[in-house]
Amino acid sequence: MIPTLPDSGDTAWMLASTALVLLMTPGLAFFYGGMVRTKSVLNMMMMSMITIGIVSVLWVLYGFELAFGSDAKSAWYGSLSFSGLGGMVNDLTNNGGIYPIPVLVFAAFQLMFAIITPALISGAIADRTKFSAWALFVTIWVSVVYFPVAHWVFAFGNKVGDTLTGVGFLASKGLEDFAGGTAVHINAGAAGLALALILGKRVGWRRESMRPHSLPLVLLGSGLLWFGWFGFNAGSALAANGIAGLALLNTQVATAGALLGWIAVEKIRDGHPTSLGAASGAVAGLVAITPACAFVAPWAAVVIGIIAGGLCAMAVGLKWKFGFDDSLDVVGVHLIGGLWGCLSIGIFGTHVVNAVGLDGLLYGGGISLLAKQAFGAFFVLGYSFIATFIIGLIIDKTMGFRVKRDAEVEGIDLNEHAESAYEMAGSSRGGSSL
Repeated sequence: MIPTLPDSGDTAWMLASTALVLLMTPGLAFFYGGMVRTKSVLNMMMMSMITIGIVSVLWVLYGFELAFGSDAKSAWYGSLSFSGLGGMVNDLTNNGGIYPIPVLVFAAFQLMFAIITPALISGAIADRTKFSAWALFVTIWVSVVYFPVAHWVFAFGNKVGDTLTGVGFLASKGLEDFAGGTAVHINAGAAGLALALILGKRVGWRRESMRPHSLPLVLLGSGLLWFGWFGFNAGSALAANGIAGLALLNTQVATAGALLGWIAVEKIRDGHPTSLGAASGAVAGLVAITPACAFVAPWAAVVIGIIAGGLCAMAVGLKWKFGFDDSLDVVGVHLIGGLWGCLSIGIFGTHVVNAVGLDGLLYGGGISLLAKQAFGAFFVLGYSFIATFIIGLIIDKTMGFRVKRDAEVEGIDLNEHAESAYEMAGSSRGGSSL
């Protein structure tokens, strides 16, 4: 039966999930803020905060329509009428079927995904980015990259009777991505790599200590991310049902497994587990389980998490080997973790836990699903990297993307925001390398 009125329970869960996902971006600000030096804390956190402001406004003006427009006919983009989300107050969500939640609630939920995705990119270019250039980049990037990619992955069509129109390109190819492994994490990771190459290395990279200035802030941020991620993954069921419960449980156990996997690698490689490793491992697990959370059994989620933790712990060293300065390991965690999570569905996926899911290699499904996952993952990676490189290069060649050397050395907080995070007795404006 097609619903005609909102379901109060499902709607309440989606409102709560929306708030949880919004919390993830301030959580990310704490996570990233703790990982940089004292002279860059506020700038790092402000890069997340300005993203909330910019993307929220653009989403109402045209972003939601580009991603999920009700008049969408194309597999590549939604519609564009600049309606400002007017006239939707009493409509129900139609995305591959009619859901008993108001479309404005669905729009608000998806907005939070659009916010955190560019915010994730900021970690790759910490300590050296001109704030005005970052704001312009976010404006262009979400319009040219995120909104269309969200349509490719998350738009399951506008259903009228038995007819579906406007199904996203990758959704129509059979890509399984429950909550954003491709559209969010691979997308952000590839973009972070492109910008890290354009902006170049920080002054003193590999010569000066650039250790996190506040590990308690890092742990606080990872805890907020973990908490908010339950809304990110379980909320993507768009209902308070068993699939949401599966996604929530898988999110928890995969994250726990990744935390253990990361610190196990540290213990074997370095002789001691670290708090930074525990926090980073947790985030790696959250990233990896995001696309798979509703398509795999809980035991498989544990395996996915353990492998993600170990894999990402080793992958963060790629920047040293290849010589690019990914400041806060966006590539090692989000790109590598996102790729593993997306591909893992082709191995561990099973219709036993979710009737709409396909079987992966371990359940006799052959390589068909794995091939679909690989195609979708690398298609998004390629598009995001190329588009981001072009956008970043244009900004760099026109207004400049990077602060001047003296400003970077003195402190980006003071030079970009006229503020410092910590007022210390006897401190001065000049020259600290902390």
